[in-house]
Amino acid sequence: MDDRTLTETGLSVQGRGRVLLLACGALAREILALIRANGWSHMDLHCLPAILHNTPDKITPAVVAAIEKHRAAYDRIFVVYADCGTGGQLQRACDALGVEMIPGPHCYAFFEGTDSFAAKAEDNVTSFYLTDFLARQFDAFVTRPLGLDRHPELRDMYFGHYEKLVFLAQTDDPALTETARACADKLGLAFERRFTGYGDLAAELSRQA
Repeated sequence: MDDRTLTETGLSVQGRGRVLLLACGALAREILALIRANGWSHMDLHCLPAILHNTPDKITPAVVAAIEKHRAAYDRIFVVYADCGTGGQLQRACDALGVEMIPGPHCYAFFEGTDSFAAKAEDNVTSFYLTDFLARQFDAFVTRPLGLDRHPELRDMYFGHYEKLVFLAQTDDPALTETARACADKLGLAFERRFTGYGDLAAELSRQA
């Protein structure tokens, strides 16, 4: 999703005093839903490609470049990424630039609630997580990048130490639940669904309002 699309939906109006949400593309649907539901007309959204999660070393440079590109047009920028595998680099870059970011190790944690996720971490070390986005985009972000469509025998190499797939559901969508269940079946994993709603994402965006 790019700035042109957001402008066409009436959600992007440049100007001083506005807040830019600089986010992972995997969160676009949820962020737009929160903006609309709460009437946060002062917030604009710019998303970076969700596929950057497959190369987390590229996330920090991409976020920094986007901050430098957009910051002159906004009163504040809020980075809607967690650490996301950057090893603390993203937090250090945001601190250096004076930009706040959402706390937590990854989106799975802030959807469930970072404290709740941390409390369950020891019991979930053999769990593979999906969000609504990843359930919809499973083939694009898991099957094809890992080569499982061409070499299904690699499943055990990648997922042999997992026991279950945990679907963290942002919406109560029976069809999407079945899609996630099918993903678990493809990986030979038990299936668990946890309805999270928007979790800490909603709370963090509310603070920016």
